[in-house]
Amino acid sequence: MTATSAVITSSEEYQANRRSMEEKLGEIREAYETAFIGGGEKSLEKLRSRDKMTPRERIDSVLDQGSPFLELCTMAGYGTDFTVGGSVVGGVGTVEGVDCMIVANDPTVKGGASNEWTLRKCNRLQEIAVENRLPVLTLVESGGADLRSQKEVFVPGGAMFRAITQASKAGVPTIAIVYGNCTAGGAYIPGMSDHVVMIKERSKVFLAGPPLVKAATGEVTDDESLGGAQMHTDISGLGDYLAVDELDAARIGRSIVRRLNWHRKGQNPAANVAEPVLDEEEMLGIVPDGLKVPYDPYEIIGRFVDGSEFDEFKPRYGSGLVTGWAQVHGYPVGILANSRGVLFSEEAQKATQFIQLANKSDTPLIFMHNTTGYMVGKEYEQNGIIKHGAMMINAVSNSEVPHISLITAASYGAGHYGMCGRAFNPRFVFAWPSARSAVMGSEQLASVVSSISAQSARSRGLDYTEDAEKQLFDMLKTQADVESAPLKMSGMLYDDGIIDPRDTRSVVGMALSAIHSGPVEGAEGFGVFRM
Repeated sequence: MTATSAVITSSEEYQANRRSMEEKLGEIREAYETAFIGGGEKSLEKLRSRDKMTPRERIDSVLDQGSPFLELCTMAGYGTDFTVGGSVVGGVGTVEGVDCMIVANDPTVKGGASNEWTLRKCNRLQEIAVENRLPVLTLVESGGADLRSQKEVFVPGGAMFRAITQASKAGVPTIAIVYGNCTAGGAYIPGMSDHVVMIKERSKVFLAGPPLVKAATGEVTDDESLGGAQMHTDISGLGDYLAVDELDAARIGRSIVRRLNWHRKGQNPAANVAEPVLDEEEMLGIVPDGLKVPYDPYEIIGRFVDGSEFDEFKPRYGSGLVTGWAQVHGYPVGILANSRGVLFSEEAQKATQFIQLANKSDTPLIFMHNTTGYMVGKEYEQNGIIKHGAMMINAVSNSEVPHISLITAASYGAGHYGMCGRAFNPRFVFAWPSARSAVMGSEQLASVVSSISAQSARSRGLDYTEDAEKQLFDMLKTQADVESAPLKMSGMLYDDGIIDPRDTRSVVGMALSAIHSGPVEGAEGFGVFRM
C-alpha cells in the first residue's frame, strides 16, 4: 500500500526537530571538510604546482561522466592524532557501466604513507569489494608505511597485500594505476595487481629508492633506471601499459574495465522507477532531538522507497518492530524498523520469521535502528526474552541475503546486535547525524556506574557525598555522550559513513546496485532456535 504521512511541517515539534538536525548536519559537514583538505592547503598547492590531481579528482577522472561516487569511511581516524581520512580516499562508483571499488592514496598526507587507519580503512574497502564482487581500481601514490608508526603498521599491514591476491583468486579483478612514487610496501600494490598502468616520467616503483640502495649496497643509480615507468614497461615487465599523463592513465584504466567482460550476477538496475510520493526534504524533521521520544518509522520508509509503497508484514503483532516489503530504485528489499525502541519477545519472534522469509525469497534486508535493546524485568525474563532475543540474533547471524544497516537514532545493547550492527557483517552500515550507539544510553550508563561506585565506597566506610556521586555521574554521562556520537563511531570505522537523511534513497540505491554485482542468495538453513 502507498504510505501516507501525518507529518505537519508547520508544527512546533517538526520545526524543532528540523533545527536540531540541521545543526547536527552543520557539525558533520565541518568535520568532513577537514578530511577533504587532506594534508592541508599548502600540501594541496604543492601537489597542483606539480601538475598533479588530488585523489578525488583522480577518482572523478576514472568515473563515468556525471555518475555519482559513494565515498566510504571518510572520517577514518577522527578524534585521533592522525589526519582524518586515513591518507586514502575510497568508495563505490561506476566505470564503463560497471560498479567498482575505487581507492586512491592521498599524496598530500605524508606522501600517501600508510598508518594504522590507512590499513583499517583499506581492509574495510577491500572487504566490501570482495563481498559484493566489485572490481578494484587502486590509484596508487604511496611511500609505504609511515615509519613513525611502524610498530602499529608492519605486522597487520600484510593483510592488505594478502587481500589483493585473495580478491584476484575470488575472481575480482584488481587494477593499479600508478600516479607517482610507490616505495617499499607501496610497491607491492602494483606488484600484486592483475593489471598495472604507469605514467611516463611520473611513476616510480621500487622497494628502495636510490639513497637507500646506495646506503645498503654502495650502488649509485637514478630513479628512472631503478624504478621508472619506462623501465618497468620495457624491461622488468611490472608495468602493462604506459600512459603519457594522468588523464591518459585514467583513459587506459577505463579501457581495462571495459574489456573485463564483466557481468552482474544479481539484478540489473531498473530503467524506470517510481519516485517516492512523500517529500524527501521532510526527512530532516522526523527524528526528535531527544532519543527517548519515539517516532514513526513509516514516515522515513515512505520517503525513500519506490512510489512510497510498503507492504507491511504482521502489522498487528509485535508492533514495536515494523517489518515489510518494498523496492528501492527497482531493487526488492525487506525492511525491519524499530518503532518504539524497546524490543519485546513478540518483536524478536516476528523478526526471526521475517528474516527467514527474506532468505527464502532471496531478498536483501534493510535494518533501520532505533532501539534501546531488549526489554528487562522479572515478567519478561520469565516469559523468555533471552531465548527470543537469541532467536532473532541467530536469524540475523545466519541469514545470507545481503544486509544494509541504517542507524537513524539509538542503537543500544543487544538490540544493536539483533538489528545487525557492524559485528554481524552487514554489507554496508550508514548513520544519520542523529545516531547514537553504545552498550546503553549515557544516562543509564552513568547512573549504573556512579551508583555502584558510591555503594562500594560507602561499604568501605569512606565519606562519599551525594555531590561526589553527582560529579561522577556528570563526568561519565559526558564521556558516554562523546563516545557514542556519530563522528566518534564513524572515526572508529563502526559505520561506513554519516549521511544526510535526504540522501538516504540515493545512498541505499547505490549500495543495492553494488550488492547486485554479485549473486543474491538466501540461506538454506539456520542454527538451532531455542523455542
